[in-house]
Amino acid sequence: MEASLSSRPLLSAFTGLLLITRFPNLLLVGLTQYLTAIFLVGPRSDWFSYLSSPKLFLLSSSTILIAAAGYIINDYYDVKIDYINKPDRVVVGKVLKRRVVMAVHTLFNVLGIGMAFWLSPEVGLLTLLAAVWLWLYSNLLKRLPFVGNFSVAVLTGLTVCVVALYYQQNTDLIYTYALFAFVLSLVREIVKDMEDLRGDLAFGCKTLPIVWGIRRTKWIQYLLLASLILLLVLMAGKVEQALLKSVFFLLILPIVYFTARLAVADSRSEFAWLSSFSKWIMLAGVLSMMLY
Repeated sequence: MEASLSSRPLLSAFTGLLLITRFPNLLLVGLTQYLTAIFLVGPRSDWFSYLSSPKLFLLSSSTILIAAAGYIINDYYDVKIDYINKPDRVVVGKVLKRRVVMAVHTLFNVLGIGMAFWLSPEVGLLTLLAAVWLWLYSNLLKRLPFVGNFSVAVLTGLTVCVVALYYQQNTDLIYTYALFAFVLSLVREIVKDMEDLRGDLAFGCKTLPIVWGIRRTKWIQYLLLASLILLLVLMAGKVEQALLKSVFFLLILPIVYFTARLAVADSRSEFAWLSSFSKWIMLAGVLSMMLY
């Protein structure tokens, strides 16, 4: 009984760390980078050499650590807002002490940047830029209309671009996938602002739904979704594999469905559903790499 009781704080802290770092999102980052290296950099016949590559492991670990540090510092600064928007998911000051959170954030950044510079100066500088950008986003940029959304979308795209930067092969194709990730991430970030409208408004944030209203913000989303569909059509035109062409065209269907649901959405739960659904579209886009 005593051992069981003493393990609960540790288990709670570990669970809190998984929650605050958005562990499923980190898994998606790692999966994206490995699939990019195996199927887009290729050749795919060398798949085992990529899976067992210490350098790819360091590259992916570096990106994951920086992303995790970004999630941590974001929750650190947003703890008061989160008590309004999602009180059941608050970790900072509730499960993990604030000084522990900052210590983990610093450790993850130092390790991530160190790994990146060990791989190459170019990757190191890009990783350092991402870490600084994430801190600025959490501290300032996310409270500005569109700037915060754009920042997260760019950083999402960079998780794909860094693979092209390191391997310097098939860069055009990889950057096209990065552009897809950028636009879809931008759509999702704006949807999340719609979802968190009440808490953001209470603390003086100037997000697009607050400044322009939900209706006008939706029109921006429609333009972004239309550009995403156009991008998929262009991607289908660039590849030769018939199956991959079909997948790109099929991806248009959930985007159209997303658009239809967005048009009628007017509650927090509906915007939360759209945010989750966009993750599945992102995953489908990532998995399509396997057909190249």
